[in-house]
Amino acid sequence: MTSAIARPSAVLLPGTGSDEIFVRSVFAGPLAVAGVGAITPPPPPGELVGVEYLKLLDMLADAGPLIVGGISFGAHLAVEWAVRNRHRCAGLLLALPAWHGEPGRAPASLAAMASADLVAAQGLEEALRRSTAGVAPWLAAELARAWRRHGHGLAASLRAAAARPAPPLSALRTLDVPAGIAACTDDPVHPLACARAWARALPRAALVETTLAALGEDRESLGRAAVLAWQRASRS
Repeated sequence: MTSAIARPSAVLLPGTGSDEIFVRSVFAGPLAVAGVGAITPPPPPGELVGVEYLKLLDMLADAGPLIVGGISFGAHLAVEWAVRNRHRCAGLLLALPAWHGEPGRAPASLAAMASADLVAAQGLEEALRRSTAGVAPWLAAELARAWRRHGHGLAASLRAAAARPAPPLSALRTLDVPAGIAACTDDPVHPLACARAWARALPRAALVETTLAALGEDRESLGRAAVLAWQRASRS
């Protein structure tokens, strides 16, 4: 006899200038081990990246409550949606949050704005050449693929993400769902202090730390950290 119970799924959104290929490589394997499917929609083009992702989550939630999450800006959007749809959110998988409230001078926001200016002034290929000089080969390869896939909408997408407020900590305190947070201790763009602030604010959160060095060797290391944190939070 086969079971008629559908496997739960989580919707995961990528970070600024990233794409669904990367977020899938991070989350799909660890979620499969946990018995959860991964839905990884591609980024909408240009300045509407945030608006269109939120609309997509609304549509997907028509079929039932969602586990939502993502990386960096994707994590911000997931929490923004959850705050507006508490009754439709079943859990959160949040990797590398970059700020809360207004971005201000958050490193990730400044970096995205600088990248957008570089793309607009120098063109995509020259911006890639400059942005990948001296970075780890795995990150250079990720940027080259994802930025090219964004195409002409890249600069507008980067600016929209960089300027969009994340939910304030006061809003996070209203989300009584299991929330798994993953942070890298050696990542200056996504400060560990921000992840810890999110973990303190969310009522049922757990935080698991990893490193960018581990992520470079194994994309799933970040996903495993988030899923492990979510499993711990689910038992609280």
